[in-house]
Amino acid sequence: MADLTITAASVTKGASSNTKSGTAGAAITQGQPVYLAAATTTLFPADADVLASAAVVGVALNAASTGQPVTYQTSGPITIGATVVVGTAYYASTTAGGVCLESDLVTGDFATFLGFATTAAVITLDIKAAGVAKA
Repeated sequence: MADLTITAASVTKGASSNTKSGTAGAAITQGQPVYLAAATTTLFPADADVLASAAVVGVALNAASTGQPVTYQTSGPITIGATVVVGTAYYASTTAGGVCLESDLVTGDFATFLGFATTAAVITLDIKAAGVAKA
């Protein structure tokens, strides 16, 4: 299955969600999972290809160009801007900034759980990075 098709303008944080702010190290689109680069302390679109970039810290709540501020949600309900299946688990994709199903990840990918869909439009974020490549 392909990554979710996210409509950036439809991404919104839910009540009782937790957010943080940082600086974009590259172009970031609203709705993309992001990771914090240790060397530069800037945010980049996350992907499951490499351990460092799979360490998702949240989902971007605004678009940002390099050097601009970005707010990201770390937990709680988020209207993800795509149609999701209730009860289904969603993960960071191998496509930078993408969101996919666990079944889309293959051997060598670093699985990072984002959360479960609780409605057809909402994922409740509870981010957990496995920290190891799939066998």
